Amino acid sequence: METSNQARRTRVWPLLLAPYIALLWLPFYNDAQPVLFGFPFFYWYQFLWVPLTSVLLYIVYRSQR
Repeated sequence: METSNQARRTRVWPLLLAPYIALLWLPFYNDAQPVLFGFPFFYWYQFLWVPLTSVLLYIVYRSQR
């Protein structure tokens, strides 16, 4: 039982890599289109990752408890 709990804990850590990869790969989101609420894609894509990163951090935190 302890090994499955440990495996579950280590399995969620790669989720924290998603924001880094998504935001460091600048050619992917270096564009003005599409526009959302008057914001170019370049800005709203970065703003979108703020709550997404919070959710991912919460998932990892809960799995460690």
